[in-house]
Amino acid sequence: METSQDASRTSGQRRWWALVGFAAAVFVAAAIGGLGVQGTTGEYASLQQPSWAPPSWLFGPVWSLLYALIAVAAWLVWQRVGFGPALWAWTAQLVLNAIWTPLFFGAGQYGLAFAEIVVMWLAIGLTVVLFARVSRVAAALLLPYWAWVTFAAALNLSIWQLNS
Repeated sequence: METSQDASRTSGQRRWWALVGFAAAVFVAAAIGGLGVQGTTGEYASLQQPSWAPPSWLFGPVWSLLYALIAVAAWLVWQRVGFGPALWAWTAQLVLNAIWTPLFFGAGQYGLAFAEIVVMWLAIGLTVVLFARVSRVAAALLLPYWAWVTFAAALNLSIWQLNS
């Protein structure tokens, strides 16, 4: 049964402004990450990398798509249940996402960045589980992100080992 609070959350302009808000939150996380990589292209290229490391130009398009999926997933959950435990988990993983890039690229702390990405991976997993209880579609939208972070964690670990 839909309550008046549910109806006001999912009706009209408020619904679309919420999508803009989730997109803005994701944009802020991406911008923090972007600041963490400014001027580091040469440094990244000079690192010993595994043979399976993707070219650096691939990261921008992949992250753009993933950030869009992350925002839409949160919006879908918000429409169903508002801001509760699932979206708190989403917020935590997004903060961890924003922290990783400056740790890895800006500070060159590959070991600390690996520890942080493991915590982020767990937070994404928790978010997927909590989202699945609300919306299977929202949870599914996070699966490419979780897969990419799994790959990024393996790459982070490999770079850390190769450059220690």
